[in-house]
Amino acid sequence: MLKIIIIVLLLGVIASLFSGLVFLFKDSDRTDSKRTLYALGIRVSLAAMLLGTIFYGFQTGELRLGTKAPWHQYEAGVPAGAPKEDN
Repeated sequence: MLKIIIIVLLLGVIASLFSGLVFLFKDSDRTDSKRTLYALGIRVSLAAMLLGTIFYGFQTGELRLGTKAPWHQYEAGVPAGAPKEDN
C-alpha cells in the first residue's frame, strides 16, 4: 500500500511540474496570473509529502534499501548465500 501511495505522489509531482510549465508559457503575457505560483506550491507540498512518506516507510521497515536489487544477487560471480572460498 505504501508503494502505491509513493507512486501516486510521484505522479502528482510530475503532473504539477508540467502544469506549471504550461501555465508559465500560457500566462507569460499576463502579469496578474498566479497559476504558475499555485502549481509550484502544489508541487512543493506533494514533494514534502512524498519525502515524508518515504521517511515513514524506512522508519517502519516497510521500505528497505536495495534488498531485492539485481546487483545484490551475485557477488563476483558467486550466488548470494553460497559459501565463499577462503585462500
